[in-house]
Amino acid sequence: MRQIVLLRGINLGPRNRVPMAELREVLAGAGFDGVATYLQSGNVVLTSGGKPDALARKCERLIADSFGLDIAVVVRTRNELAKVVERNPLGDVAKNPKRYQVSFLSAKLPTRKVDELAALAVKSERLVASGRELYAWHPDGVARSKLWAALAGRNLGVTATARNWTTVTSLLEMADPD
Repeated sequence: MRQIVLLRGINLGPRNRVPMAELREVLAGAGFDGVATYLQSGNVVLTSGGKPDALARKCERLIADSFGLDIAVVVRTRNELAKVVERNPLGDVAKNPKRYQVSFLSAKLPTRKVDELAALAVKSERLVASGRELYAWHPDGVARSKLWAALAGRNLGVTATARNWTTVTSLLEMADPD
């Protein structure tokens, strides 16, 4: 089964550096097939028969053992990612894919937490929660966005990692069978 492995917070600055070529070698050496990476920000597509949660834990252990880093991992199957793209709840307003973000969560957020996040959005921003994903549109960018700061922070109560729409759709293309 093709699965998408999303590492949280790597290669964004001088900390948590994980070279993608080495990561591919580590994962292939652990027995995963068809290991491919996208960009330098911790996006991996591979084949594994394991359940997504178990795969996430295994990848976290491999990264800790190989790179000495404590990196959170979220995994989606190819079919789960296809549903994320199919839902596209903000497609009618999100016209710039670089400013349209999907946060992938390890578990669904309570309604109260989603309401707290929505209250941080300025008038032009949009937030839609759907299962274990949060779709956010930041037309003015993320630099001064309180919503983005909350989504990117560690106070959601679950593991979360975000990707822009271009990355989301590219990972789906990579996971698709030839």
